[in-house]
Amino acid sequence: MSSLTSTPAALASELRAYDGRGWRFVEAQHLVSTLKLVDSLAEQALLEELIETTKPPLPAECRHLDYLLATPFRYDAEYPRGSRFRRAGRTPGVFYASEQPQTAIAEIAFYRLLFFAESPATPWPKNAAEYTGFAALVSTAHALDLTAPPLDADRLTWTDPLDYQACQNFADSAREAGALLLRYESVRDPQRRANLAVLSCAAFAAPAPMERQTWRIRLSAHGVQALCEFPRESVEFSTAAFANDPRMAMLKWER
Repeated sequence: MSSLTSTPAALASELRAYDGRGWRFVEAQHLVSTLKLVDSLAEQALLEELIETTKPPLPAECRHLDYLLATPFRYDAEYPRGSRFRRAGRTPGVFYASEQPQTAIAEIAFYRLLFFAESPATPWPKNAAEYTGFAALVSTAHALDLTAPPLDADRLTWTDPLDYQACQNFADSAREAGALLLRYESVRDPQRRANLAVLSCAAFAAPAPMERQTWRIRLSAHGVQALCEFPRESVEFSTAAFANDPRMAMLKWER
């Protein structure tokens, strides 16, 4: 990482405004997973409230948010494995999202395939999985754009498919500099469109998702196919789409 981007003081001078939407996907069953345990919607609401009391507390700045936005910020929860801008352990939360739903699909498709790469005896699912995509509105004057000068000079560091150490160090410095959001290149999207890492709930411009879409994602020996009914759209990734990650070399497509 260059000296220009290694200190909070240097990063503070690179803070800029950002306004946009971040797309994130969750399994659709999150809406009805507790419904089968109760007899009415009122009982489901009560059950959800009881479950909420057993979860780690949210920071005060996040308590007004819909749970889809707030969940990644439960600081007291043990983060089992590090991610690009978050260390493992009891570390500050990060809300990962993508500027385009197609990029968010590429991200989730990659990690689903990674599971099967590590589980060669597991057959492909017989049916497509259903996901809810939702857009969070973000707006802040304290963003850092890793895809633009001068921070893009370290592009190879930010886009390493396996080693997140430098990115985690950068996130620490970015927080000290007052950054609330990072814009960076997606390693998983073949078109390399942008992702967002929201470092603080203060970056959300609305307390709930602004838009939702329902997608079905199918994995097979031929790759990944994703379909959205409304708006009508489809995305497909071939078996070579994620070959830049060496872990994909282990993936047995025929199973």
